[in-house]
Amino acid sequence: MTNLVSPHGAQTLKPLLLPEGQRAQELGRAEALTKVPMSSSEVCDLLLLSMGAYTPLDGFMGEQDWQGVCNDMKLSDGLFWPIPVTLSAEQALADQIELGEEIALIDGETQQIMAVMTVAEKFAPDLVLQCKKVFGTNDESHPGVAKVMAQPPVNLGGSVKVIEEGWFPEEFSDLYIRPDQARKMFEDMGWSKVAAFQTRNPMHRSHEHLVKIAIDVTDGVFIHQVLGKLKPGDIPAPVRVEAINAMIENYFAPNRAIQAGYPIEMRYAGPREALFHALIRQNFGCSHLIVGRDHAGVGDFYGPFDAHDIFDTLWEGALETQPLKIDITFYCKKCDGMATAKTCPHDEEFRINISGTRQREMLANGEDIPTEFSRPEVVAVLRKFYEN
Repeated sequence: MTNLVSPHGAQTLKPLLLPEGQRAQELGRAEALTKVPMSSSEVCDLLLLSMGAYTPLDGFMGEQDWQGVCNDMKLSDGLFWPIPVTLSAEQALADQIELGEEIALIDGETQQIMAVMTVAEKFAPDLVLQCKKVFGTNDESHPGVAKVMAQPPVNLGGSVKVIEEGWFPEEFSDLYIRPDQARKMFEDMGWSKVAAFQTRNPMHRSHEHLVKIAIDVTDGVFIHQVLGKLKPGDIPAPVRVEAINAMIENYFAPNRAIQAGYPIEMRYAGPREALFHALIRQNFGCSHLIVGRDHAGVGDFYGPFDAHDIFDTLWEGALETQPLKIDITFYCKKCDGMATAKTCPHDEEFRINISGTRQREMLANGEDIPTEFSRPEVVAVLRKFYEN
């Protein structure tokens, strides 16, 4: 009997990947179907449907679900869901597709057939409304808004059967851990209270401090990094893996941290995305999500603790996974160690504020990075990448 949190809205996970013995036949059938290309972010959503990370969804959302999620963070059946999961298509292509028709979903970049979808709905979403509700803005300088506003005008809704998972499982074989595998790992380690740490950066001292705070109040931390496309200038996943391993091996107690990754593209939706990350981690078996300063934010679109506050607006039973809300972390020269605004009484002049952006700038400029900012073993890995 597991003591882990239940999957979201279900007693068991709902992966949409067909059993291996059925995939070849389904792929043969799919060859003859109308082919609909997916963007890279839609491919990531399909992979998360495939592995059960989007339990209990059975495919891409129809209009009622899309509307409910945008306006009220609820699916049409009332289940909590904070961000739309949709598939878009060009008008001319959508016009050729009949309701009830099966179509083949292909990776728009590689042309690989990945899934078969039964089209239940076609609708034209109000993308400005979606942006205002999900991102809190329709300003196209926001990268998430720009991506949504550029998508084709028609959404196709319906159930999917996944045939192929593309290049992700091979490219990231050591990191590509599905929710059922993560749950088994936690159970094998005797963990029931697990905190997830979402990252798209190598871990600096602030990240280390956040994770250690979480380890103190849980059984262990699931360091879960983004494997989808990132912003220009972000450090590639293989380098991050090596850097994070250097930190785990040198600065964490044994069997208290696991590194993994998942195929998602950041939407930079700030507070709503923090909720989304918590929902996904519930499906992975995590009881908590570490939510630090400006979680999933970009630029100045969100306040530093908007992602903390949004959890307080949820109704009872909306989400099992709870936030570990942690204040801004920094190195205090007078405390002679890492601290937060809640624990340190000293003035700003004694504080070294640590950020991934500043770390990347220092590395790109060949500057020395002080040990108060980042561990030397981590810096060595990153320095090697920047020098190549």
